[in-house]
Amino acid sequence: LDVDTRMVPASRAAALRAAGAGIAAVDAVMQDQTRTAFCAVRPPGHHATAQVSMGFCLFNNIAVAAAHARDLHGLERITIVDFDVHHGNGTQAIFERDPAVQYLSTHQSGLYPHSGSVYERGVGNIHNLLLPPGSDGLRFRNVWEDEMLPLVDAFRPQLILISAGFDAHLRDPLADLMLDDDDFAWLTGALRTLADRHARGRVVSMLEGGYDLQALRESSVAHVAALR
Repeated sequence: LDVDTRMVPASRAAALRAAGAGIAAVDAVMQDQTRTAFCAVRPPGHHATAQVSMGFCLFNNIAVAAAHARDLHGLERITIVDFDVHHGNGTQAIFERDPAVQYLSTHQSGLYPHSGSVYERGVGNIHNLLLPPGSDGLRFRNVWEDEMLPLVDAFRPQLILISAGFDAHLRDPLADLMLDDDDFAWLTGALRTLADRHARGRVVSMLEGGYDLQALRESSVAHVAALR
């Protein structure tokens, strides 16, 4: 554990349930029980590597879900979209040599964990774009529409996974981006459209960061509404 990551006696059980929720959600969409799923889990996961828990994260929930979809369900193309304000260094590290998994992240420059450069490309499956402090929803949408979503479209994923961090919200105390719940809903809707085109509508989203509770609630509600 790093200095930011604490555990209490119930933490391990909670983390196992969080990772298990992703597995259950993938099974549900792959077995046509539902087309989309949102896992409102804690602790978050995208900073955890295969070996180290860090950044409030014990297990990498989205990576577990992706590996399950690849290994058990035999998927050959899985996209992970991460719009948390912090770079998902753990997710990238786990899949940067795996061409079956595409990872795309927008995150604020200058923040923990100080990774996620545009030059970090893996085997061509890693795509990072940094947003300067103060970036608003228009810039966020333009970056995704012009640069990131075409990469998803070209990859033709059989499943889209979302690391849904809402700490890029303008009210969040840990960052300096200026997004609101409509921006998260817009990107979610765009991903739904791509999932309908390539993945039979299959999308699994897992909660990552978000530290203003009202903003977290509003953003989660908007995100789930756009998933439906």
